[in-house]
Amino acid sequence: MSQRHELARHRQKLAEAREVMNSMKSLAFMETRKLAQFLVSQREVVATLKEVAADFLRFHQPPEAYTATGPAVYLLIGSERGFCGAFNEALVDQLETERDAQEAELILCGHKLCALLEDDRRILHRVEGVSVVDEAGTLLVRVSTLLADLNLQRGPILLRVIYQDDEQQSVRVDQLLPPFLPAPAEGSDNNTLQSQVPPELHLEPREFFSELVEHYLFALLHEVIFVSLMSEYRRRTQHLDGAVRYLDERLEAMQRRDNQLRQEEITEEIEVLLLNAAGAEPPADT
Repeated sequence: MSQRHELARHRQKLAEAREVMNSMKSLAFMETRKLAQFLVSQREVVATLKEVAADFLRFHQPPEAYTATGPAVYLLIGSERGFCGAFNEALVDQLETERDAQEAELILCGHKLCALLEDDRRILHRVEGVSVVDEAGTLLVRVSTLLADLNLQRGPILLRVIYQDDEQQSVRVDQLLPPFLPAPAEGSDNNTLQSQVPPELHLEPREFFSELVEHYLFALLHEVIFVSLMSEYRRRTQHLDGAVRYLDERLEAMQRRDNQLRQEEITEEIEVLLLNAAGAEPPADT
């Protein structure tokens, strides 16, 4: 009986672990559904701001203050929690392939990523990550405040972000600052009749561009955080799904082992009964 009792205790622990992991998987799946809706509208905002910037830059040069010099600063969006495979390791691998990685400074988001690069001399700041979609705004405020302080201290910086993009099936590296791509050349096929008319501004061009950059950076950071969270949740769902299937297989195997042990116990009990019955039979008549 001791074997079966030990097996039962082990099965109970595995069953409890399985329920916890299954709940985590369900939560991650629900978060992806919420994020999918947010991402659509956020991408539309970013696309609109890019169109406005492209239209502005056809007729105005960006202020010199937005031309960054000096070492790059990399913002890495990692995970706050685990159970998402090599999510953070892939970010670090991508960082080391960057041409200016050795001289760069790092801003790390997420507890797991920070732990991975705990003693890295390049770390400038560590930022607490988020676990659910509803906390994304909190992370956005933390990062935005940090970047604003950095801009006040140093002036314009060269800022790139490294994050996971599940739709692209790869780690992405995007430049956040200086913002926007060069304006299309005159006569480009992308220019429409409407784009040949200078935009009507109610602010000075410098002031307009400054506010546009602020809105754009805020919106783009929002999109990047959403994309990274989506990748994290999808990886966590896949990782936990595999773990749950593995535990189900283990539980089934342990159930078969329990049945086997029970059959052996029943067989032993029957043998004992037969031996006792044989010993209790009266001696034969002579």
